[in-house]
Amino acid sequence: MHIHILGICGTFMGSLAQLAKALGHKVTGSDDNVYPPMSTQLEQAGIELIQGFDPIHLKPTPDLVIIGNAMSRGNPSVEYVLNQGIAYTSGPQWLHEFVLPNKWVLAVAGTHGKTTTASMLAWILEYAGMKPGFLIGGVTKNFPTSARLGESDFFVVEADEYDSAFFDKRSKFVHYNARTVILNNLEFDHADIFPDLAAIQKQFHHLIRTVPGNGLIISPAQDHAINEVLAQGCWTSRTEFTLDNTSDCEWRAELMSDDGSAFSISHQGKKLADIHWQQTGLHNVNNALAAIIAAHNVGVDPTNAAKALENFAGVKRRMECLADLHSVKVYDDFAHHPTAIKTTLAGLRAKVGSEKIIAIIEPRSNTMRMGVHKDALGKSTTDADMVLWYQPANADWAMDNVVNQSPVPAKLIRDLEELVKTAVSLSEPNSHFVIMSNGGFGGVHQKLISALRQM
Repeated sequence: MHIHILGICGTFMGSLAQLAKALGHKVTGSDDNVYPPMSTQLEQAGIELIQGFDPIHLKPTPDLVIIGNAMSRGNPSVEYVLNQGIAYTSGPQWLHEFVLPNKWVLAVAGTHGKTTTASMLAWILEYAGMKPGFLIGGVTKNFPTSARLGESDFFVVEADEYDSAFFDKRSKFVHYNARTVILNNLEFDHADIFPDLAAIQKQFHHLIRTVPGNGLIISPAQDHAINEVLAQGCWTSRTEFTLDNTSDCEWRAELMSDDGSAFSISHQGKKLADIHWQQTGLHNVNNALAAIIAAHNVGVDPTNAAKALENFAGVKRRMECLADLHSVKVYDDFAHHPTAIKTTLAGLRAKVGSEKIIAIIEPRSNTMRMGVHKDALGKSTTDADMVLWYQPANADWAMDNVVNQSPVPAKLIRDLEELVKTAVSLSEPNSHFVIMSNGGFGGVHQKLISALRQM
């Protein structure tokens, strides 16, 4: 079968393409924005990438078109598919029909940490010899690809609440028939499709309704928004986890290092293991504990899971250190929400102490471009010494007030070359540049690294 994917370079659709290829299909795809790391991964898999959405790319006619949720009516390729009567489906529906039948699906949902937690979980199962399949919306460093079919009944999926397609406005995760579900956290996001938090909670409750009674739902004890969802009705066994030492939760983590690089895990009050690993931040300790619990649900001993995490290499674009140039470090982080910015910078601050942190931030997600979180953006950067805010050309609001009301020194810049020059002027020994965006950011990462090398 020849499958063509519209919007193939999205993290979910790119991963889906690799699964289709592994099933023996001929796979091609088109997109407007083709950039690494996903474009590199697809090319290595032998998948043809086509720039743009000219209907000529759909000739000869493919057997099936998978339409990404970024596609809308009016897109030339979408209109051609509809006019010509070409068979089409959404990515989540295709996954449901062709990959997930007869699988024990372990789904990771939540506003933050889905990619990292799913990567941890897949790696724990791999370390335990279970050879799981997985689909992860990012590039994990422990595996050569972001998706594979696997060689067992277990399949880990990053379960996104975003809608499935222009013709299916249900959240992706309702398609997956998950048996083990992690609900990591829940905040308002995706303002382009959800009017408020209650609308997102409704979709999360739809997910809960699909989990069988003999499955397991894993959630943090103190997340009020998740607890409200569960209070609407739950027919599945549940377990909770916490970092709060005063709580009597079944699962608990306790910090051994303020930056989260070492912690212990306990189950029913009994200490199981100490973990010393490469990751930092309280959010990653939470992610790790959730992954350990999910793996335990399918038979992995927590002490073995702890050993796996000590060998967890992380995920590209999640505080990925791109360069260390004479004690000046440059990181890439996939920041899409004020909470993600805050927790990332807090983790780095705990790690580096008083060393200089310069945050370079592009509020690029749909929600941040709309200005929904504008009042929270400045407050999210309190752990930085300096913030360089980049005003995207297509933002719906002016960011001047974010800078004017910033709790730390900040500057608003609208030109990438000026941004790089300003960043270089702030460089000094033992400083850390954290570039935060959920897009390519005009290649500013390599531009900055090149400029620092020339100093």
